[in-house]
Amino acid sequence: MDVSGGSGQPRSGNDEPAEHPAAPTAPANGPTGHHPGPEPDDAPQPGPADRDGLRDTPGSHDADERPGSGAPQDSGAARPDPDHETGGATGPTGPTGPTHTGTGEQPPAAGPGPHPGEHRSLAHSGIAKGEPPQRRPKEPGGGLLMGRPFGVPVYVAPSWFLVAALITWVFGGQLDRVLPELGAARYLVSLFFAVAFYASVLVHELAHTVAAIRFKLPVRRIQLQFFGGVSEIEKEAETPGREFVLAFVGPLLSLALAGLFYLAMKPVQPDSVPGVLLAGLMISNLIVAAFNLLPGLPLDGGRMLRAVVWKITGKPMSGTVAAAWVGRALAISVLVGLPLLNQSGAFGGGNQDVGGMDTVTDALLAAILAAIIWTGAGNSLRMARLREHLPELKARALTRRAVPVETDTPLSEALRRANAAGARALVVVDAEGNPLSLVREAAIVGVPEHRRPWVAVSGLAQDLTDGMRVSAELAGEELLDTLRATPATEYLVVEETGEIYGVLSAADVERAFVKAMARP
Repeated sequence: MDVSGGSGQPRSGNDEPAEHPAAPTAPANGPTGHHPGPEPDDAPQPGPADRDGLRDTPGSHDADERPGSGAPQDSGAARPDPDHETGGATGPTGPTGPTHTGTGEQPPAAGPGPHPGEHRSLAHSGIAKGEPPQRRPKEPGGGLLMGRPFGVPVYVAPSWFLVAALITWVFGGQLDRVLPELGAARYLVSLFFAVAFYASVLVHELAHTVAAIRFKLPVRRIQLQFFGGVSEIEKEAETPGREFVLAFVGPLLSLALAGLFYLAMKPVQPDSVPGVLLAGLMISNLIVAAFNLLPGLPLDGGRMLRAVVWKITGKPMSGTVAAAWVGRALAISVLVGLPLLNQSGAFGGGNQDVGGMDTVTDALLAAILAAIIWTGAGNSLRMARLREHLPELKARALTRRAVPVETDTPLSEALRRANAAGARALVVVDAEGNPLSLVREAAIVGVPEHRRPWVAVSGLAQDLTDGMRVSAELAGEELLDTLRATPATEYLVVEETGEIYGVLSAADVERAFVKAMARP
């Protein structure tokens, strides 16, 4: 089974979201004074979530609340997350009224106003986790790394060892009836069968992987789990034909393996160890192929059904809805029908031999399979609906206003300028106004108020790299892919002409993404 057409959700190294501290009330959305941006009146009033921001400079609230004076600033104290790594000390901060006032001319702020109803911190959970890129794990993880065929990491999940032990025990019992002369050695033969069976599952998943690579779709990893394997393909196929091929190659390879094992059985004695192993591998691959061809998501047959409906209707969402509901119906059928079929002897046993323990085992197995299918179908439907909303994630709409500050500017003065300009981001520039780095909001939180007049902004900034400059025109999955390629907490947003538009916080993208996921 493959899991393809990823939702576009930004992935972190360990796939777990993390919360980070909100920054002081300084920056409010928008670029350095290179782009006019929207008028301050367009900025919505912050909601309760904005209380995590920094406090304003003394006396700034009255001015902010007057029409046309810029986005209002919240007076709540910042509450840093103790789990957040900022590269320096973190802790709660008091009011941020700066004691350093500065005498230089204040640069104008520009760029977009605050995003409606959004809490503006640079906390980030999905894309960058708030840590510097070098701290991010390079591997997606997921168990014991076994190798990298075609450059794709293959992991064995801890649950595999449980199912390997179960297969060894069950198959060992069958060998005791067929080849009693093996004695205790039958469990070594059974363990070999368990490993060979999952090697066949790996071949099944590699078929999906090769097809995905052929279609230029990124494959994050292959994972062997309790009930088989998963190929995590991070993008959706562009056409229904490719979707069909991508799904069908897995069961096709399983059928081919079953045929090869059948041919290998011909010259071998059926009552020998090789004969029993080959027969077991042939039957198991037939079961894998038949099960995956069932026409319901998240199985390969469900993806094939989705491709057919997509081709007929021209709408991928229609295909997903149809295949997901068929998958849910299939889950109910497995829950009810599998124990009944086993008790009736449809799987080769007589119903007179079925005991109470066997009935409980059949029901438990059916319940687990049904739960996996039902959950997978629901997740596929939810991710498809999310992909419909991905185009709503636009860099231009999510960008914060910013003010330019020179490298030796004290933090308190930089915050004063940002508050006065209604900005919520700081861009460190050189004498010619060229951007050099972005002040990390999480780092601001770690500086106590009484030290801010003596801390230069350059010490709290992250140097700009090519990957941290993003186009204001990016949107949807393209935006997420760009951010995922260069993990960071802030990005400099530029116009096509090279003008600075503002600063994009990964946290703002995260919140917009979660909001899209929650939308029906």
